[in-house]
Amino acid sequence: MVEDNKNHLNEFSQMMGRVECNLITLSIFMNTIKDNLNIKKNGATFTPVLLADFLAEKILKYNTKDSVRVLDPSCGDGALLLSIGKELVSKKITFELRGVDINYNYLRKAETRLESHFGESRYLVQYADFLESISFDDTRFGTSNGISMDMNQCADIIIANPPYVRTQLLGAAYAQRISKKYGLKGKVDLYFPFVKAMTFALKEGGILGVITSNKYLNTKSGESIREFLRENYEILEIIDLGDTKLFDAAVLPAIFIGRKTRTDSTESCQFFKIYQDFNKKTRLEGKKMSIYEALKNNYVGNFKHNENSYVCTSGAVKFDSSNKSNWILLDLREEEFVRKIEAACFSRVRDHFKVKIGVKTTADKVFIRKDWGAYDIIEPEAELMYDLISQENIKAWGTPETDLRILYPHFDNKGKCNRINLEDYPRTKEYLLSNFEVLNNRHYVLKSGRGWYEIWVPQNPALWKLPKVVFPDISIEPRFCFDSSGKLVNGNCYWMAATNEKDLDILLFIQGVCNSRLMNYYHSLMYNNKLYAGRKRYFSQYIENYPLPRFSSANFQAVVALVKQLNNTETLDKSDLENKLNKLINEAYGLCRDFF
Repeated sequence: MVEDNKNHLNEFSQMMGRVECNLITLSIFMNTIKDNLNIKKNGATFTPVLLADFLAEKILKYNTKDSVRVLDPSCGDGALLLSIGKELVSKKITFELRGVDINYNYLRKAETRLESHFGESRYLVQYADFLESISFDDTRFGTSNGISMDMNQCADIIIANPPYVRTQLLGAAYAQRISKKYGLKGKVDLYFPFVKAMTFALKEGGILGVITSNKYLNTKSGESIREFLRENYEILEIIDLGDTKLFDAAVLPAIFIGRKTRTDSTESCQFFKIYQDFNKKTRLEGKKMSIYEALKNNYVGNFKHNENSYVCTSGAVKFDSSNKSNWILLDLREEEFVRKIEAACFSRVRDHFKVKIGVKTTADKVFIRKDWGAYDIIEPEAELMYDLISQENIKAWGTPETDLRILYPHFDNKGKCNRINLEDYPRTKEYLLSNFEVLNNRHYVLKSGRGWYEIWVPQNPALWKLPKVVFPDISIEPRFCFDSSGKLVNGNCYWMAATNEKDLDILLFIQGVCNSRLMNYYHSLMYNNKLYAGRKRYFSQYIENYPLPRFSSANFQAVVALVKQLNNTETLDKSDLENKLNKLINEAYGLCRDFF
């Protein structure tokens, strides 16, 4: 009996050991899930070791002090602090490392890594929200777990890879609080307030080295941060890492290195850009090397890495003396091309047309379908149904064919957009009521005083029937198509319409310019807001700013005639016509040689 009890006890102990092991495994698993959710929510993106080492080397190239305090305000697992610590050791510079983060698990990893390399006396990590805690009124950063850190003007060097996420995604209350504290307007990324907060934490003359999304370099939303950096830093280097995919996250990163100073930065600084090369003429050229080899050696030209081809350019950033937010990152050849195009500019697209976005329903599954008329779907009245142009249907010329149709519950009333009376359209009413829960949950629509069944952005119904040029928001190559059939335009596209015969010819001329190789190259240089796989953004603010040459009668009419031919021909191979058009466009801008 005693032996049986011992056996049972051993079995019970083994079972409890397995349970404990499983609980530990479950705990690790749950923490991993939480970390992954935190990454998605807060935009946390861990820095690859080689990139951390590269940034550390770059920053210390500008350090002149024998003893430094280094801060990482979103330190994560401590990769950046570890890299710069090692570099400081190799240079025999006395240092103290400080890290802040809002994730305990990350901080524990950082603490373990830093302690194993440098010992307890050389580092300090703290659980805190850097943005919330930093004070503009006194010298105290805040207290957490009994640790108080004086953060204002505390750091000689800041090295950081702050989160990439829109502030609005962190909750309305937090977004409003942060926006008010840091003077932010509109939809901005979280790294905007981080850059401002890091500036307050940096000593005068201190060095900031930060990895962010590269969007701020050329977007309208980035104007305020570009101006802030100009006013508060001597800008030392800008490195646009483009679509190199150095991070796991879907972000195109850039490195900013600057020395904090109150003097307005007017002198040019060096830039380095690296992007995948999708040019058929050059993409197979260049020697083999890694991306980090190209970065370290400031390599200029084409190179191959794995199965991809890349092109690197370098030059001096030009700062517009009349506009602090205007930065130009062009090498000498690119600068010459842009100068020639701007010299030929007589007007811009915005002087002739307003570029509008397509309809935004905020409930596409209800309003937009391919299967209207299916046996289980109530089909609304035909007069409310329209063909819909969407980005997947657009080609460079002609009217796109589409199998998408949209229910459009609006009508034109003397130039104004009105919603329909549902009682006049019984089938439409029945269909919309069958989707009432989805539509009525669009609280922003109701708060604006609109009907529960309205489209959020319907645009002006009177303009849909006019001839228009339509183009997608995202595309590798320019795809500006022409429609005169009254189709509507989806919210993933933009459009501009002609109101009279004279405007129609100008619209066709602009279509020709927009589809040309010349303007494609200009767009790539001036609005380098790219995504992966060579896809470019075609925001209205970019297209409206396209420079147009003088409309000399002979050239103007020749371009319009060719565009009409390209729009109307059904031949798949339009290369001969496109070559003729490109030659005419080059002549219109006074170009005598091929730049692209």
